Formats: sequence, structure tokens, C-alpha cells
Amino acid sequence: MLIGLISDTHIPDRARIIPQNVIDAFSDVDLILHAGDLTSLSVIEELEKIAPVMVVQGNMDRVSGIDLPKAKTLEVEGLKIGMIHGEVYPRADTQQLVYLAKELDVDILVSGHSHQPKIEKKDGVLLINPGSPIVPRLADRTVMLLEINNKEVDVEIVKIGSPVCSALDFDKFKGE
Repeated sequence: MLIGLISDTHIPDRARIIPQNVIDAFSDVDLILHAGDLTSLSVIEELEKIAPVMVVQGNMDRVSGIDLPKAKTLEVEGLKIGMIHGEVYPRADTQQLVYLAKELDVDILVSGHSHQPKIEKKDGVLLINPGSPIVPRLADRTVMLLEINNKEVDVEIVKIGSPVCSALDFDKFKGE
């Protein structure tokens, strides 16, 4: 099974739409996991045009009034995957993520919040953060592809590249 991983899209706060490079990267996926901070339900609608979508609530979703579960789990080919957004502080703390993974009893934990891509195995748990395709922090714009075949796992970081000037950018700078 091929799964697209995405987080921290912050639409329409930081961009109006999902970049076309994300749509292209996810063109062959069977499922998309969004690790929170959509800030608009339109993100789910757009991604569902590609494949079924599972989403968890991010800290900015709560602010936006979007009611989503804080955590989800699913089983794929004998492996249990957990999804969370991440704790407010400290961001992307490995020990805290391992603790949350153990609490969910999962083999793989997909999280967001840090806006930085991460693939790390710790204490028997694969920790994955797809970063952000819109607003990365000290990183490239990214999503990930997670492939699981007979309990074999392959994770690929997909760099989205610099966005073309969005309408929000144009509106902001057109008078200067």
C-alpha cells in the first residue's frame, strides 16, 4: 500500500490551495494521512479527489474551530500506524513522540507540528513527520510517501520546491 503523508498545510492562512506538486506526488497513493493544521476543511475535500483521507486535529485547527480527533490509529498490512499532530512544547521531542506511540501501541507514528521532515527509528517505533509543503521551518517544503508491503516499510521524502507566487503573495506585494 502506498500512503501519502502531509501536515501543516495552513490553508487559507498561508496559501490559497495545495501546491500542484503535492497533487502530483500523491497521484498514485491509496490513502492520504494528514497530521493536522489544515485550518480549513477544504483541504480534506481537495485531497479526497486523489484518495481517501484520514486527518487528526492540529493546534491551529482547534483555533479555527475544526473538530477532528486528536489521535487515530489504523492497521496496514500487519503494521499499526498512529497519527497525532504533536505537542505544543517541546516540538518534535523524540522521547515524547515515542511515549505517545507506546501509548497508542503503534509500530509507526506519523506526526506534524514541527514543520520539519523527520524519519527516525527509536525504541522499536518508526517516527515520521512529513514536514510542511507550505510553511517549512528551517527545511525544504516537503511531503512523504510511505510504502508498506508485507510489513516491509519504505519512506521517501518528496521535496515540493519553491511555490510559484501565490495569489496571497501577489496581493501582499503588488503595490510595492
